[in-house]
Amino acid sequence: MKKTFEKTLKLIDDRAVQLAQAVTPSPGQTKDAELLDAYSRAVISVVGMVGPTVVSIYAGNHQRNAEPDQAAAGSGVIFAPDGYILTNDHVVHSSKQLRVTLTDGSTMAATRVGTDPATDLAVVRADSSCLPFSSLGDSRQLIPGQLVIAIGNPFGFQSTVSTGVVSALGRALRSRDGRLIENIIQHTAPLNPGNSGGPLVDSAGAVVGINTAIILMAQGIGFAVPSNTARWVVSQILTHGRVRRGFLGIAGRQRPLNRRTARYHGIQNDSVIEVLSVDRGGPAVRAGLHMGDFIVAVNGTEVSSVDDLHRFLSEWPIGEQIVLTVIRRTERMEIHVVPAEAEQRD
Repeated sequence: MKKTFEKTLKLIDDRAVQLAQAVTPSPGQTKDAELLDAYSRAVISVVGMVGPTVVSIYAGNHQRNAEPDQAAAGSGVIFAPDGYILTNDHVVHSSKQLRVTLTDGSTMAATRVGTDPATDLAVVRADSSCLPFSSLGDSRQLIPGQLVIAIGNPFGFQSTVSTGVVSALGRALRSRDGRLIENIIQHTAPLNPGNSGGPLVDSAGAVVGINTAIILMAQGIGFAVPSNTARWVVSQILTHGRVRRGFLGIAGRQRPLNRRTARYHGIQNDSVIEVLSVDRGGPAVRAGLHMGDFIVAVNGTEVSSVDDLHRFLSEWPIGEQIVLTVIRRTERMEIHVVPAEAEQRD
């Protein structure tokens, strides 16, 4: 009887040891748990910093003192304490009345300061001051695979958070009116209607993009206008009330340049602007620019992205001739073109 009891105790002890070993994490499991915990802390920290700066925007066309249509809702992010907010042009376009709601539930009237349909960006100003605000980061530092966080108000649910990674950079996307928006960030943070205009944020809490579109019937494909583009648009709107840009009549994208070609032509940059299309009757086609040309410099200064070209044209006197250095197949040539001012469509 005693031996049977001792045998039973030993079986219990052995089973306890087995259970303890089963629940004790291996070194690999411990490392995974630590990484997951670090990921959670990063997201929680970012949401705590940026969340209070994200607003709901309601746009409508009712008369003064009437409530705007709540169906036309989007998101925005406050970028200055005196109430300036970045959002999408398609959220506020042609609306006569705007209202914004903060995460604390307070609601206030807002006015449209300026829009830029070419980038689907807009600046509105809330009727308030001393508001929490977020900083625009440097989108040039983004790399594919990097963690990004989207905060917005899909379907009217305030302060909704989703996470993902940067899928690709330098995408081109057509806006709702058919314009080609260039240098877009593609990411996997889930977006839904109402996320438009909300910020895409990195793990340090800097706004690296403004979410602008989703592809219906597709999962894990969202797009954002990079923060560097947004910063330039904001400066134009706050300075001129609109975006003034020279018009060449081309659509282009950033394209890596073969190092052998770069050495042969003495080009320092590792990327150029590939001309995707040339508008009929525009300044570029009149000057002789062709689809498939690579633009490598403007007035002797090398350019490597569409943003570089936009910045140059925004500062160059409209109507004065510029010289584009172009590679066509294997030939390097100079093309003289006179930019016109781009019309801002309603």
